[in-house]
Amino acid sequence: MKLNGIRLHHHKNTAECETVNLPCPEKVILSMSQHIGAPAEPKVKVGDEVKVGTVVGDADTRVTCPVHASVSGKVTAIGELLLPNGKTCRTVEITSDGKQEPDPSLAVPDIHDKASLAAAVRASGCCGMGGAGFPTHIKLNYDEEKQHIDTLVVNAAECEPYITSDYRELIENSDRVIGGMKLIREILGIERVVIGIEENKPKAISLMREKLAGEKGFEVLKLRSLYPQGAEKVIAFYATGRIVEEGQLTYDQGIIVLNASTTGFIYDYSQTGIPFVSRRVTIDGDAVGKPGNFRAPIGIRISELLSAAGTDMEKVERIVAGGPMMGISVYDHDLPLLKTNNAFLASKREEKRPVMTNCIRCGRCIAACPLGLMPTEFERAYDRKDRDALNRLKINLCMNCGSCSYVCPAKRPLAEKNQLAKGFAISR
Repeated sequence: MKLNGIRLHHHKNTAECETVNLPCPEKVILSMSQHIGAPAEPKVKVGDEVKVGTVVGDADTRVTCPVHASVSGKVTAIGELLLPNGKTCRTVEITSDGKQEPDPSLAVPDIHDKASLAAAVRASGCCGMGGAGFPTHIKLNYDEEKQHIDTLVVNAAECEPYITSDYRELIENSDRVIGGMKLIREILGIERVVIGIEENKPKAISLMREKLAGEKGFEVLKLRSLYPQGAEKVIAFYATGRIVEEGQLTYDQGIIVLNASTTGFIYDYSQTGIPFVSRRVTIDGDAVGKPGNFRAPIGIRISELLSAAGTDMEKVERIVAGGPMMGISVYDHDLPLLKTNNAFLASKREEKRPVMTNCIRCGRCIAACPLGLMPTEFERAYDRKDRDALNRLKINLCMNCGSCSYVCPAKRPLAEKNQLAKGFAISR
């Protein structure tokens, strides 16, 4: 058995661009909503002095993680922000003092068992760095009586066009990625570790195989360059042959899937105690003068990132956070960098929506869907507001990869309808 997918032009223009560390910005705006799950609440007030790593936001709920100051300085505002997904959240604005002094309370965590690993990862503010941004400690704090985890899958597929931030993590910081793999394997007692890398990254595959040669229980899996190879359920299938059923999470099938950059960060935190306060971001697009990979503090303005890459902001007509397939358009150039942002693509022109025609029942959307779903039937069921039909068709299995819209000759907005249909199906 194999899953479906589509071939894309990869446009990995920045693959060999070493990461550039950006200087400290004058101020950062820290969103209290950085991931899937409950937003944090500000834990500081205007006028408070903070250091790098000071907790400025947190919440007493399970599916959340803290937000830390990414610069040292003074809290100058507590505000609100409209996110690109249409939701609003509170923010903490910090004006930098330029010193970047670490919080004196930061310390190397004591990690000796599953509970202490999960607690440390939560305290670090870690969430997934390559996808939806699920708080990582939830994945590590599974119920041992119900789930037996035997496989850790490290996701380095990076199947979206343009994005190369995870690739640079493998090339520049392979030892810390491997360190994270070994740490998690040892603490959780996992039998097998698989790192999946698409075949269009031969340098990374060769490097990781060389570094892991002779390491028992570790495997470097060369994946086909087929979108969406990096989707969690897809890479879990190719790494283990197991199907994650509707309503299940990967750990219900004995698998933990972590992004490569996330894995590397966990190792760094275990050695330094420095929380999630910065990340690597790919900047590319036809409006960008010097595309590349940049490490910047969380909360820096997108416009500052783009300017660092030689972008003439007056010529930018469109910015996409993420890749062209699953990314989301950014309505304001001055929105802040979030933990989940791995790339920004800036274009000189806004692409016109192609003329839509009636469905010709060619079946290409079904053939392209990695899970064999029926996007045209989703569209019809949603248009007639048939919730029961959407659930029978398993709308909640849709991962919003956009493959259906990409291949549709009638230019139907199938991916958009799928997203709307998922929300409608669970509403009452």
